[in-house]
Amino acid sequence: MYSASDLRKGLKVEIEGEPWVVSDYDFCKPGKGQALYRCKLKNMITGNTMDKTYRSVEKIGKPNLEEREVFYSYPEGEFFVFSDGETYEEYRLNSKTLGNQVSFLIADASCKILFFNDMPIEVTLPLFIEKEIDQTEPGARGDTATNVTKPAKLDNGYELNVPIFLNEQDVIKIDTRTGEYVERVSKA
Repeated sequence: MYSASDLRKGLKVEIEGEPWVVSDYDFCKPGKGQALYRCKLKNMITGNTMDKTYRSVEKIGKPNLEEREVFYSYPEGEFFVFSDGETYEEYRLNSKTLGNQVSFLIADASCKILFFNDMPIEVTLPLFIEKEIDQTEPGARGDTATNVTKPAKLDNGYELNVPIFLNEQDVIKIDTRTGEYVERVSKA
């Protein structure tokens, strides 16, 4: 169990049998009485948010969370299969759990799955991945203004904006947290 004084941004707590993460936190000490801890919480399963205030004497549940190192293996229908490198156990996650991260899955990439009571609720991909541009328009010659971008499509259909000097078959580095272009990868 956590006490209210343990609350901080990013702390994972259990409320009414569900895992929540503290997304914002404020400490208030009125002139009289107990200190108050105001929190904005986000449900880790549904994504719902709520505001909750705790007094300094209240206790908050600690969720049964476990993180496992896995590797992405392959797609199987509407599911995506991940394998544990040590036990070879397979975990099937649907696209609802993965969200936009489906576009950044690469075979044999090391990932982490967060489990709540042995149910996968969150996947953490590598921070950066490298993908090849499948389709893009050629850059306009003479357009030298800074930060000029154009749309590009990857082999899996994901679209993002890239600088105009990039062409088809160029390999780029993408930030998996934002889905944005980072840099061009030189071909060896």
